[in-house]
Amino acid sequence: MDFTPGPAVLRVLCADCGTPIVPNSANLCVACLRNTIDITEGIPKQASVAFCRNCERFLSPPTAWTLAKPESSELLAICLKKLKGLSKVRLTDARFIWTEPHSKRLKVAMTIQKEVLTNTILEQTFEIEYLVQHGQCPDCARLAAKNTWKALVQVRQKVPHKRTFLYLEQLIIKHNAQKDTISIKEVKDGLDFFYSSRSHALKMVEFLAGVVPTKSKSSEQLISSDIHASTANFKYSYSVEIVPICKDDLVCIPLKQARGLSNISPLTVCTRVGNSLQLLDPATLQVCEIPPTVYWRSPFDALASVTDLVEFTILDIEPDFQRQKGKWVMADAQVAVSGAFRSTKKDDGDDIMMDYDGVGSASMIFHTRTHLGAILQPGDAAMGYHLTSANYNSDAFADLPSGRIPDVILVKKAYPNRRKKSKARNWKLRSMAKEAGEEGETSAARGAIGRMGGRDNKKVEEDYEIFLRELEEDPELRSAVNLYKAADVAMTEDTEEKEKKSGGKKKVQYAMDLDDKVEEEDAEEEPDFPEVKLDELLEEFDEMTLKEEYIDQEV
Repeated sequence: MDFTPGPAVLRVLCADCGTPIVPNSANLCVACLRNTIDITEGIPKQASVAFCRNCERFLSPPTAWTLAKPESSELLAICLKKLKGLSKVRLTDARFIWTEPHSKRLKVAMTIQKEVLTNTILEQTFEIEYLVQHGQCPDCARLAAKNTWKALVQVRQKVPHKRTFLYLEQLIIKHNAQKDTISIKEVKDGLDFFYSSRSHALKMVEFLAGVVPTKSKSSEQLISSDIHASTANFKYSYSVEIVPICKDDLVCIPLKQARGLSNISPLTVCTRVGNSLQLLDPATLQVCEIPPTVYWRSPFDALASVTDLVEFTILDIEPDFQRQKGKWVMADAQVAVSGAFRSTKKDDGDDIMMDYDGVGSASMIFHTRTHLGAILQPGDAAMGYHLTSANYNSDAFADLPSGRIPDVILVKKAYPNRRKKSKARNWKLRSMAKEAGEEGETSAARGAIGRMGGRDNKKVEEDYEIFLRELEEDPELRSAVNLYKAADVAMTEDTEEKEKKSGGKKKVQYAMDLDDKVEEEDAEEEPDFPEVKLDELLEEFDEMTLKEEYIDQEV
């Protein structure tokens, strides 16, 4: 095979340095061409980006504020938008150069291309330094000022307790419905939520209507207007009223209205409060759902609340499993007021006397029909309404025939032995954070509830303890909120045993003593107490820190 040489490569000398190069239109090498022509001309080598310390957002030109992490693609896009002259070149690569996080400097390495002569494209890499300037975005500036809200949601419930708002607070936290709220203020019968946008307030009103039975109305106030530009500035207010009936309340429905609700008995117990009310007749297991539109057409109040509950002792119970509806089982029970037959000794003798809680009816045995036949056993304690010794100021209750009014209505099972032993809870709840110096803040109480201070603070603490007990005793209610592991439990079972042996007393109060204490021997805890299991608790990832003891173990 004959060798065929390739075509000869013609080279010329560079006009400046004399280096042999492939001929081009400028007859210059790359190094000399870069010294002669600067393709980065017109692109600033230093720039600045605006950063808001409060919300940790960067200004994305012209007016948008964007949340961007360090050395992220979003932050790189913001930096590139700050440069002028990029439209005249071709950007091929851009990346961050590492800098100290506290240096307030950002460095970006860029590679660009540009056609400098005919069929001659030059590529160059250079650095740009950005200065991070701290400031305030318009949203944070409005937050720092006073009375700059544009929309207000007033949530009210005319009841003498705060348990509904404690439960509502947990629902808001679980669904992150408070993320757009700029301020929260506590008032006499509820809470006020302030927003910087009308759409955020409407979103909160829709959320409240989905979790509790409410009615709402809106109003607007003209702040300023421009007749030349046909623009106006309004402040919007939304009034949301919650139905004044809570879980486990005793309700007496007017006779005419009860006939329209599937002819249910007027005396019912509220078993669930969602976006509608669920009422149960304990004598027949009949259930009716009352939507808020039906309720507000002819509203009625609760006859008695949880604070009026009386503790009863189950003497005998006969469940009828043929009459069952869901988790409710019909049963006939014999009950007596708790402590009616407690025997004590006189100080001056050995004679045994009966200790009565009251006079007359306290020692009587009552026969009643209950819906708790599946969980009650003889000897158990139950909370209920004692209608025989009660006096209610209600026209609907006065119109009831005396034969249709039972002596006792049992509501839920009680766990008195468990309550007498002050055990530390292994779980806790979160609360909506409040800002220092916020309007209406006069005390160091928790979250959004209990800021009014004074006599109201003690009442809120009692309501909070009752709410915690309801969460412990009701797994269904507990499943609707988020429970977190309590890392600040100071005492363990080992330390408790040591204190018992040494005769010491507990220095930590784990729960409020709402019940009257009775001097008794140590009683066993109820075996069916619904304990909060470990798999129901969540970790607080916002406060994840390595403690010294864990570091020592790993090392």
